[in-house]
Amino acid sequence: MTTHCALLIIDVQVAMFDEADPVYQGERLLQKIQVLIARAREAGHSIIYIQHSEGAGSPLERGTPGWDIHPSIAPIAGDLVIEKETPDSFHKTNLHLKLQEDGVTELILAGMQTEVCVDTTCRRAFSLGYTVNLVQDAHSTWNSKTLQAEQIIAHHNTVLRLFANVVDTENAL
Repeated sequence: MTTHCALLIIDVQVAMFDEADPVYQGERLLQKIQVLIARAREAGHSIIYIQHSEGAGSPLERGTPGWDIHPSIAPIAGDLVIEKETPDSFHKTNLHLKLQEDGVTELILAGMQTEVCVDTTCRRAFSLGYTVNLVQDAHSTWNSKTLQAEQIIAHHNTVLRLFANVVDTENAL
């Protein structure tokens, strides 16, 4: 599928929804991403899943149930899945090459973890010349020792305006 726009879903994997350490508004996040996927499919945009992998024994160990993309937003035939091992979805992956091959110039970003992989991918995409749209109500994280998840998300939505158009789900597509 060739289109100038692609939806990038970052690290929305089963391990991120551990009931013992729940991601902030996890069910809401999944619902927002479902809306984005449906709209992207309707518009004929590419959908690319970024799947984070970590070493043996990690909740995101390749091939384990926690590593799988969350079933409520799982890829279908024709969707691209890119595996990464760092917060940057472009670093040591073929993401940039695939986007170039498909003529993609605009990205819509959603997923996890706000202050790590979403932030880094947003900045890198901007540096590579993409028009970036960060969906402000479709990324999430966990509380830190100093800030609540809601504060982290709000802060990044403000800071990342330097690198992206910050939009809500209703206006993303």
